[in-house]
Amino acid sequence: MGQDEGGAGTGGGSGAGEAAIRIRNLVKTFRTRRQTFTAIDDVSLDIRPGEFLVIVGPSGCGKTTLLRILAGLDDLTKGTIDIAHPPGSTRPENSMIFQGDSIFPWMTVFENAAYGLRMRQVPEAQVREVVGHYLERTGLTNFAKAYPHQLSGGMRQRVSISRAFANDPEILLMDEPFSALDEQNKTLLQEELLRIWDEHKKTVVFITHSVDEAVTLGDRIMVMTAHPGKMKALIDVPLARPRQVMELRHDPAYGELVYRIWSYLRDEVQQARQQSERKVSA
Repeated sequence: MGQDEGGAGTGGGSGAGEAAIRIRNLVKTFRTRRQTFTAIDDVSLDIRPGEFLVIVGPSGCGKTTLLRILAGLDDLTKGTIDIAHPPGSTRPENSMIFQGDSIFPWMTVFENAAYGLRMRQVPEAQVREVVGHYLERTGLTNFAKAYPHQLSGGMRQRVSISRAFANDPEILLMDEPFSALDEQNKTLLQEELLRIWDEHKKTVVFITHSVDEAVTLGDRIMVMTAHPGKMKALIDVPLARPRQVMELRHDPAYGELVYRIWSYLRDEVQQARQQSERKVSA
């Protein structure tokens, strides 16, 4: 396993009690009629409280599977995951933002953003205050009574972001949330996400195929290998915060880091393509 600044596979020397998420020797396999398929193979990592960790890797490397295991939507096959949860806390362990639309079409913008809080039976006055704050932060205040079919794709993703932050989870899990958007809307939403994250520094695990996006958002970047998914490198992002997306791209250090991460990723993308071609020809 190749390593960069991040240490020997567990996140740069995070000591006992310092990890928001501690992953040890995680293996995930799926069984088909013909064989057992290993999606993730022996991944170990410590994710620090308040860290914005970004995961990049070729298609089929197990990124989304890993996120679903962290969310409790899939079981691991071997290994352990420990997620810190303060004693007595009533906050949910995690909220997940998916790649496609994940808001309820029969609910208004406000109702969608308030869903998690109302499920937890938070007092209505607090719901109005918290949801109002995040609708303002995402530029949706004037659309509070609108329904999803009346919104653009970018605005629907803003609703998803508002709902996730309003629910005040310990950990925010994001699976390529901006991948379906055009470049202009993607840039705007990256800026909004950074502004909201800067408020409370939630622990974030963010999946993307875009190296540019990874460098723009992340504190550290985990590069995964082609199938079976392993950690190839764990790279610190030494760019100062707060970050302005467009200004950041003029920084020579930004371009150098994008190039360096792509140098780790290039061979894995090519290997994943060859694996796909072999499956098609088989």
